[in-house]
Amino acid sequence: MTAQTPVSPAKTPVRRGGPGVAPAETDRRAQLERWLLQDSTDAEGPYERERQAHQHSWWQVMCLTGVDYFSTLGYQPGIAALAAGALSPIATLILVLITLFGALPMYKRVAQESPHGDGSISMLERLLPWWQGKFLVLCLIGFVATGFVITITLSAADATKHIAENPYTEFLHGYEVPITLALIALLGAVFLKGFGEAIGIAVVLVVSFLFLNAVVLGAAFVEIARDPGLLGNWREDLFDAHANPLLMVGAALFLFPKLALGLSGFETGVVVMPLVRGDPSDTPERPAGRIRNAGKLLTAAAVIMSVFLLLSSVATTVLIPHEEFEEGGEASGRALAYLAHENLGNLFGTIYDVSTVLILWFAGASALAGLLNIVPRYLPRYGMAPAWARATRPLVLIYTLICFVVTVLFRADVNAQAGAYATGVLAVITSATVAVTLSARRKRQPRATLGFGAVALVFIYTTGVTVFGDPEGLKIALVFIAAIIVTSLISRVWRSTELRATEVLFDETAERLLEEASYDGVIRVIANHPDERSSREYLLKERAEREASHIPPGEPVLFLEITVRDASEFAPKLRLVGEKVGDYRVLRAESASVPNAIAATLLAIRDRTGKQPHVYFGWTEGNPLKYLARFILFGEGDIAPVTHEVLRKAEPDPARRPAIHVG
Repeated sequence: MTAQTPVSPAKTPVRRGGPGVAPAETDRRAQLERWLLQDSTDAEGPYERERQAHQHSWWQVMCLTGVDYFSTLGYQPGIAALAAGALSPIATLILVLITLFGALPMYKRVAQESPHGDGSISMLERLLPWWQGKFLVLCLIGFVATGFVITITLSAADATKHIAENPYTEFLHGYEVPITLALIALLGAVFLKGFGEAIGIAVVLVVSFLFLNAVVLGAAFVEIARDPGLLGNWREDLFDAHANPLLMVGAALFLFPKLALGLSGFETGVVVMPLVRGDPSDTPERPAGRIRNAGKLLTAAAVIMSVFLLLSSVATTVLIPHEEFEEGGEASGRALAYLAHENLGNLFGTIYDVSTVLILWFAGASALAGLLNIVPRYLPRYGMAPAWARATRPLVLIYTLICFVVTVLFRADVNAQAGAYATGVLAVITSATVAVTLSARRKRQPRATLGFGAVALVFIYTTGVTVFGDPEGLKIALVFIAAIIVTSLISRVWRSTELRATEVLFDETAERLLEEASYDGVIRVIANHPDERSSREYLLKERAEREASHIPPGEPVLFLEITVRDASEFAPKLRLVGEKVGDYRVLRAESASVPNAIAATLLAIRDRTGKQPHVYFGWTEGNPLKYLARFILFGEGDIAPVTHEVLRKAEPDPARRPAIHVG
């Protein structure tokens, strides 16, 4: 049985006005702050408080992820035809098989093991303890950020390209950068308004886009049925280039890395899982309904996309001359749009262009939703981001600004960003395949290990080919990783003297010992570094502290011992266990940091008893910089002054602050 005491710093009253500040201006600032932090959560730990108001049916969330996944139909058929020529349908078939029998089962496994929006990263986080695991997560978040940010900027730039190449809006050539910036700003405004609006827009865009693509493909196959010679010409070109079916399959496998961006929506699908409505019986530890519905989301998206990819690869390869796919050709980056204009006229083609522009613009919505879900899962919990990073609106503003910078640096050029996009997406998918393979191995599932291992090898090869073929993408990803690591470490140092513990729990023995120690009205706590934990150790420690700090003879004391379990954690729960060692009362706990845990314990004792505790430390000698490094990295260091600083920040009123004595 435990008694639970929430720990929170004392709050100072908000001062209205002040020297040189008008009350109206202060009120406006307060209103702005409330608006920005309205969607914030103070929860810590692996299960953040879920935003129930933002949860939707699985098919609606599929549309949110689908604006990224399905929007690749705008350029994927052209990429496949340009890379594979007549072999494009077979190469696309290989992509579809890997999608349905490799990526889909793998990401269903990810959804089962990390259903709270942390994606495959949490699976890899558990493989490495201490700081190694944290730095692995930071690197993976760097690749995720690369893929998601470039998804936003590249999709907006591609939407701008469709606008500029439409026969009715050709006059916008040369204004690509401002148009792209406007599209990104509009996307950010939608998310500042709220998730509900984003979901609603996504449903309309995806349904309309898929319907128009079905019309375009239907018209294309009518053309093929009218002229059977088109298929004959394609078959002749295919066998002229590749003498037998085995060579065709081998060549198609070799071309897979160039088509792999057709898998770009899977990681987003698991990252936005907190938006999927589950069953009323779901629990945070096991949301079975959400996991089941996320499986439906992933399966439906994969099947729909596979059908459209196969049909579009056949239609575009058979009907469009190969030279039109090349740079400067009318089908370059817009193969289905080309067919819409050719077969159904410029009016319908323009309607299709508008639909493509809108879904490409909103493709960044799934990426932005992914960033808004995944970053608060890790960085604030590690102390590597400010507390306000749990709120949606400040993050939307920051991500929008970053996308502005990327767009300006790349001049809204789709091709210039393609390498970074491919690197980010493939690195994340590859890490997921490795995580799932290792998970199956730990669970002693040999068949699953072998199957997922084969998928992992395919994606490791694909990522390697992509990186070596375009190293600029890796360089951009490394810039994101370096920026995240540097800012995270600065934030960790900046927040190191926060109270940090989310709550303090006392077991029954600890409660009884605390009551005994407070019987005479003053609670005296001796901070002790545990060694033998014997009666002799406590006897010598108590004698030294009584002499150094003049503790009156006969007054009871409590020994408080904090053991650092994992210094890389930031805000764990503090569970105090009481124990009697001979005649000595001892409270013990494990935490990520000794001084922060001592400060949290003292405040909890004060709040429980209504009495101001006194804590006694021994003097520490040594290089202060060395102790600072030990505190940041190992949670120890010069305990007394750091404890005082934590208490000073947590309790501004000196009269209510626990007293510190150093002898």
